[in-house]
Amino acid sequence: MRHLPLIILSLFIFSSARIFKNNFTSDHDHPTARSIDSTRELGKKIFFSSCYACHKDSGASLAPGQTILSAMTPRAVFAALTTGKMKPQAANLSESERKAVAQFVTNRVLTETSFPKDAYTSFSFTTNPASAFDHSGWGNNLEGTGYRSTSQAGITANNVSSLSLKWAFAFPDGTVTRTKPAVAGNWLIVGGQYGEVIAINRKTGKIGWVFTASAAIRGAITVRKTATSMVAYFADFTTNVYAIDIKTGKLIWNKRAGYEQNASITGSVAVYGGKVYIPITSLEVALAANGNYACCTSSGGVVALNASNGDEVWRYRVITEPAKESGKKKNGKPFFGPSGAPVWCSPTIDAARGVLYIGTGENYSPPTTTSSDAVQAIDLKTGKLIWSFQATKDDAYNVACPMFTNCPGKGPDLDFGMAPILVKRKDGKDILVVGQKSGVVFGLNPVGGKIIWQTRIGKGGKLGGIHWGMATDGKYVYAANADNIIAIDTTESHKPSPGIYALDVNTGKLIWEAPTPPCEGKNCALANSAAPIVVPGIVFAGSLDGHIRAYASASGKILWDYNTVKEYETSNGLKGSGGAIDGPPPVVADGMLFVNSGYGMFNGASGNVLLAFEVKKN
Repeated sequence: MRHLPLIILSLFIFSSARIFKNNFTSDHDHPTARSIDSTRELGKKIFFSSCYACHKDSGASLAPGQTILSAMTPRAVFAALTTGKMKPQAANLSESERKAVAQFVTNRVLTETSFPKDAYTSFSFTTNPASAFDHSGWGNNLEGTGYRSTSQAGITANNVSSLSLKWAFAFPDGTVTRTKPAVAGNWLIVGGQYGEVIAINRKTGKIGWVFTASAAIRGAITVRKTATSMVAYFADFTTNVYAIDIKTGKLIWNKRAGYEQNASITGSVAVYGGKVYIPITSLEVALAANGNYACCTSSGGVVALNASNGDEVWRYRVITEPAKESGKKKNGKPFFGPSGAPVWCSPTIDAARGVLYIGTGENYSPPTTTSSDAVQAIDLKTGKLIWSFQATKDDAYNVACPMFTNCPGKGPDLDFGMAPILVKRKDGKDILVVGQKSGVVFGLNPVGGKIIWQTRIGKGGKLGGIHWGMATDGKYVYAANADNIIAIDTTESHKPSPGIYALDVNTGKLIWEAPTPPCEGKNCALANSAAPIVVPGIVFAGSLDGHIRAYASASGKILWDYNTVKEYETSNGLKGSGGAIDGPPPVVADGMLFVNSGYGMFNGASGNVLLAFEVKKN
């Protein structure tokens, strides 16, 4: 996870919301400014008189804070008030009053975006046998390697240059497109910025069904087969976890995993052994920008839920001790801590050892802990910590830094934001490989977490180093290094060096580096931040300038390059445009490449498309 200066804080907090007065319209009418203000004032009055006591950001209640509510869809808030958990509390409200509350708290009109009828196709799905191309989750497998074989991918160094656009799918009103589709038979299961989860025919780009979650879906969809069905598991930004039946698109269960008021989720769930493992972070990193906010008390963690019914099995807090008053701020008010150490990334499963691996981020407030900026191993069955490796000590940071009241120090904000990768070396022994925002890649012993090797590939910093991930084919590990131009110094001896790097997985030796090609114009952002994917002979990686490129895995030579920043005619009939590529890796299956395009954050170019490329058939 990359942090941000205060000037773009609103993009982080309200990334799934739009500015109220400019967008308070519906598909059916265009209310006057007076009716807009009237509805807004009604919702505001009801919220602060009836809801705020439990839903304020720094309250003692475990109810989601106002900031978390703002990331939800108005439809989800209205449903909670009408038929859901908040029905008793809203019993005395009229329908129009409930709608007004939903629209006020989310800053959006209560309406349902409709796809054109011709965007749909007939949906059919069989679960047995599974397609040879099926795969899902953040890294395509439990170990998180980001690898697909030649037969699974259907794309080789010999045919990659023939890739051409087959279809483009537009997410309605989207500006940030950063979820990774799951491949299930002939269907892609993919989430969107406003909570939509869609089954898309991977050959045609047409819609099979649409499910609506409560808030943005930011990570990968994970699919698991049961005796009678295929189930898709995922989480939304507000920590609601879902299991839906792919055969019908219907909900099986839904539970909130967050154990604190401002808990949120950026990573993807992992599913194994009848459990769903959910990474937990907190919006306190952004709420701290308000100097009056009582910073900070939250802790990152992992929650394990029963995959059959969503019941909690265990929860693990990265920071075990409760926060207490730990010092004074510039305004004389108390700091609370320790806090932070969020788990931005997706968990990695080590089935043989019965271990789950995570990376953690910085502390939000003093005192600092030994569990921040760390790689940790947790027992899959019990949720107990087995070992912890800390790469950077005394890292305290939030978005109040460097100049505002709640800033706890200078950072340097060097998270482990990517999912660790478990890979077997040529000697038959396993190694855990993980990259840090410091620009350093570590090879760790999965037993005990001791360093086997470490290699610096970048300057590192808040917007530098390894952000979203790496991939490996078992021979090399391929790292995307961001090193944005505003990356802070972590070493005077290394210049910013964005690009793709190949390291020997056994020794950490640098094999080749491919600098991010130069760019110019308003869409130019010289950095590789998105996670890559690897198939034999090819590494696919997107860049912040909107290009998706295929690199030769042996040398780093660019074999294919496509600029996604353009407008598209789409398979679902909505307006589509490409932008920066960031976040999850691409997906390859059956001779096709699927790429998200659009990342309207951190000064990146917004966009709303999922692009499908196909190699030329002989």
